[in-house]
Amino acid sequence: MTIANLFILPMSFPERLSSLRKQLNFTQQQMADKIGMHVSQLKRYESGASQPTIDVFRRIALALNVSADMLLFEPDERGPDERLKLQFEAVSKLDDKEREAVETMIAGVLHMHDAKRWTQTPTSTAQPKPQTTKR
Repeated sequence: MTIANLFILPMSFPERLSSLRKQLNFTQQQMADKIGMHVSQLKRYESGASQPTIDVFRRIALALNVSADMLLFEPDERGPDERLKLQFEAVSKLDDKEREAVETMIAGVLHMHDAKRWTQTPTSTAQPKPQTTKR
């Protein structure tokens, strides 16, 4: 099984960890040694009984020679949709100046979106105004 074939079916992190380790022909002990931990802790990660810290997760990705995204996400779970992928592919063929212009435009639109998001008051957290009664 190759890494490309690993993600045909949805897998959880423990399943991916175990599959990648086996694909590289590492025993659990060898893998634990590579990431500097006791084998019993690696077994807990592979069973789903425990989750690694960020530091350990990083060491796991390095030991398996894969990206953190590959360990966490399904294919196509992250990244642009197909239409944007085609547009980004086209942008990658532009010269440096044209590509910089596109990047500047995208950054500007994202800043406008963030500004709008941060200046809007959420309606769900708004406190009701106290009612006054006339006497």
